[in-house]
Amino acid sequence: MNKKLDKKTLDALVQAAVAVKKNSYSPYSRFKVGAAVLAPDGQIYAGTNIENASYGLTVCAERNAMFRGVCEGQKQFVALAVCTDPVEGEAFGTPCGACRQVMAEFMKLDAPILLVAVTKKGQIKVLKKKLKDLLPLPFLKPGE
Repeated sequence: MNKKLDKKTLDALVQAAVAVKKNSYSPYSRFKVGAAVLAPDGQIYAGTNIENASYGLTVCAERNAMFRGVCEGQKQFVALAVCTDPVEGEAFGTPCGACRQVMAEFMKLDAPILLVAVTKKGQIKVLKKKLKDLLPLPFLKPGE
C-alpha cells in the first residue's frame, strides 16, 4: 500500500468493524464481534462472528474478515480492527489464538491491530497494538 496508514484510513477501518458488529450471529454467547481488515490497495473487508449450535463450527469475526478478503483475491493485509463490547473487568476484547495465528499468515508482525470497544454510552475507545504484541512466537511459513 503506497498510502500511509493515516488517521482517516484507520478511522474508516474502525468504523467498518463497529458497523459490521451489529450483524453478528451470536445467540449462544451473546458476545458480538465485528472485524475489518485493510488490504494493500486500500480495500476494507469486514466480517462478524457467526456461532453454531455445534460450537466447534463457530467462526470468529477476524477470520471471516480475512477470508472474505482472500475470497476477493487478497493475500496480504496491512491492518486489522476488531470491535467488541467492553469485556467484564477489561476495556478491550482481543482476538483468540486461532485468529492470531491466521493473522500471522496474512499480515506482517509489525502490522497495527486496533482493539476497539464501544461503551454502553456509545463511546468508541481504541487501543493500538502490533500483531507481534499479540502473538510473540508465531508459527510461520518455512523461510520466514
